[in-house]
Amino acid sequence: MKVLNLYAGIGGNRKDWVDVSVTAVELDPVLADVYSRRFPDDIMVVGDAHKYLLDHHKEFDFIWSSPPCQSHSSFRHNICVRFRGTPEIFPDMRLYQEILFLQHNAQCLWTVENVKPYYAPLICPDATLQRHLFWSNFKILQADMQAPIKIRHAQIPDLEEALGFSLKDFSIANKRQVLRNCVDPKLGSHVLNSARWSMQKKVKISKARKNGKGVK
Repeated sequence: MKVLNLYAGIGGNRKDWVDVSVTAVELDPVLADVYSRRFPDDIMVVGDAHKYLLDHHKEFDFIWSSPPCQSHSSFRHNICVRFRGTPEIFPDMRLYQEILFLQHNAQCLWTVENVKPYYAPLICPDATLQRHLFWSNFKILQADMQAPIKIRHAQIPDLEEALGFSLKDFSIANKRQVLRNCVDPKLGSHVLNSARWSMQKKVKISKARKNGKGVK
């Protein structure tokens, strides 16, 4: 499966993926270096994921996009802005631009991930798992997937243990925030496996139609 992993960070969602050929896009060169050292077989593009999606969406079997979530975060708005003096900011609308773009243009399987926002989502998500919303063009199978750790108060060693990442050999300005931004690897694997299941089902239906048979 040829996969495009946008806003890749250090690869939390990608960690447990198997049998994939991955192109990852990350704007921050420091995080891109960490990702590349952890996943040396992946193609790493250091650049604008939003623009890369526009130019290359036709080249992949599956697209995962995780646009920046901070401006949508309920924690940032309801706690940091209201009680800690954090400045207000406009919501980053790349999230909805990419959902609409993929809904109307993508020929492959895709999903867009973001955190639960402080407002009612402008486009209804297709699935909610852990602290994440997912928009997709395939069914993400429901599963009892508890978050591996409570993110809000977790410190670096706890996050590293829960996510299976060690950043001790990397010079990163804010390791705790980088780890907090990671998607649980088991959740990332579950979403990819749901996409695979959907792909296999489509192939089965196509073959049955060619043979003039019904599909169960």
